[in-house]
Amino acid sequence: MTQWNTADLVKPPALAKDTLRVIPLGGLGEVGRNMTVFEINGQLLVVDCGVLFPEETQPGVDLILPDINYLRDRLDDIVAIVLTHGHEDHIGAVPYLLKRRPDIPILGSQLTLALIEAKLQEHRIKPFTMAVREGQVEKLGEFECEFVAVNHSIPDALAVFLRTKAGTVLHTGDFKMDQLPLDGRITDLRHFARLGEEGVDLFLTDSTNAEVPGFIASEKAIGPVLTDVVSRAKQRVIVASFSSHVHRVQQVLDAAVANGRKVVLMGRSMIRNMTIAEKLGYLDVPPNVLVDQKKVADYPDDKLVIMCTGSQGEPMAALSRMANGDHKVQVNEGDTVILASSLIPGNENSVFRVINGLMRLGAHVVHKGNAKVHVSGHAGAGELLYCYNIVEPEYVMPVHGEVRHLIANGDLAKETGVPEDRVILAENGTVVDMHNGASKITGQVECGFIYVDGSSVGEITEADLKDRMTLGEEGFISVVTVVNRDTGKIVSGPDIHARGVAEEDKVFNEIRPKIAAALEEALGESGKNHTSHQLQQIVRRTVGSWVSRKLRRKPMIVPVVVEA
Repeated sequence: MTQWNTADLVKPPALAKDTLRVIPLGGLGEVGRNMTVFEINGQLLVVDCGVLFPEETQPGVDLILPDINYLRDRLDDIVAIVLTHGHEDHIGAVPYLLKRRPDIPILGSQLTLALIEAKLQEHRIKPFTMAVREGQVEKLGEFECEFVAVNHSIPDALAVFLRTKAGTVLHTGDFKMDQLPLDGRITDLRHFARLGEEGVDLFLTDSTNAEVPGFIASEKAIGPVLTDVVSRAKQRVIVASFSSHVHRVQQVLDAAVANGRKVVLMGRSMIRNMTIAEKLGYLDVPPNVLVDQKKVADYPDDKLVIMCTGSQGEPMAALSRMANGDHKVQVNEGDTVILASSLIPGNENSVFRVINGLMRLGAHVVHKGNAKVHVSGHAGAGELLYCYNIVEPEYVMPVHGEVRHLIANGDLAKETGVPEDRVILAENGTVVDMHNGASKITGQVECGFIYVDGSSVGEITEADLKDRMTLGEEGFISVVTVVNRDTGKIVSGPDIHARGVAEEDKVFNEIRPKIAAALEEALGESGKNHTSHQLQQIVRRTVGSWVSRKLRRKPMIVPVVVEA
């Protein structure tokens, strides 16, 4: 398999005429922030623009964006953004790109556009959108896009087939091959086959479940399980899912009706998305089943189902706050909580923390590990093999997944006869160029993380996050010293204050004389030219080595040297 070592970090060559350049700016080596840029003859097409949710090693971060800085000087060259479906990891970063150029046209299915338009409204951006359907063909500058129906865990998902002067690309987006989908809309394998007969030069395929053997179970298998769990519940039922998982909400509504219960939608994004889905006909809400969350107290516990967000352990989501006891809905002993989603890699600790919190409150927690309350929306190994045999691509580039998923997907492609040197294992920032249907890696562009932290976008750095982790794990020590440069003596201090070091202040009595001696030596006749910064570094090194040796800790040390 063709792999790129980013340690080499070779800048790609200038793009030749009628050559297609493919650059993933997110979604490779991770589950989230999916975004791929295609370029030919000076024009750019963006497919998806999603977010990644932070892990525990990124404290304070709200969202992580693809490296849209790559497009900063090329915004006017973007002919369109094509969205494959409406999940946050595919549309969540669109507002941040449109803030740089609001008039970029957006193409997607009806539901996808409705979800992104609602999100953009919150950012006070009115987009230029074009709704497309499966089978539709649109000419976008140098790109001809043909859309293909695919099945996923959200309605109206699309794959996109690109025709260019350099060759053709089929990008699946997220998909699976559910043969009994709730909405009756299956992945159009006949369309895939027709494109395969035309010729697919480069196949970009969803890798998330490439390690899972066989076929993923049908969404219809979940309904009876949910109905059974609700029927056996003695008190309230609380179901947590993604706010855009229309199919799962439909099944919860059906299970509630079957058991004579009312449903409360909780959470701004959940209410917004389900209102849109119902309005467009993607969600069938039985009459008189939904009740306002303000009227929860008006119904007995055994007549209520609460549908909320927080299945991934997000700190500010409703379920996490319920587990912590700081939500208006209090979890009581005997309540049933259903986590109706899979674990996104990296979220395991957060989810288990929520489960433990709920169980400590006396709730019965049902999740994928102990009941069939979720099926994945991504194709398993058997489905991917099926697609490779139908499409018969010339080259394959696995996308959307961690490194292990990409490698497993590449191995599947090889099993179906794709030559090893035509399976391209890329990562974010890898540059793949196609000419006359042949693809190869030609370089690597810088592709980092853009952190959204409150109102700031891109201002938080890896160094800032490292400082936050140090503060949280090791504590903080400040050292304030007043010196007289003329006499070379300490006027006041060193005053040492510590937080989070778990030691009494008197422990620092031992190091104070050493700090003073080091400073006075530096301020001696030979060190008259030391700057304040250099003096502070002397303090930092003196305290740091002592704390490391004596206390076995590496806290953040903030030295302040003031001249009298």
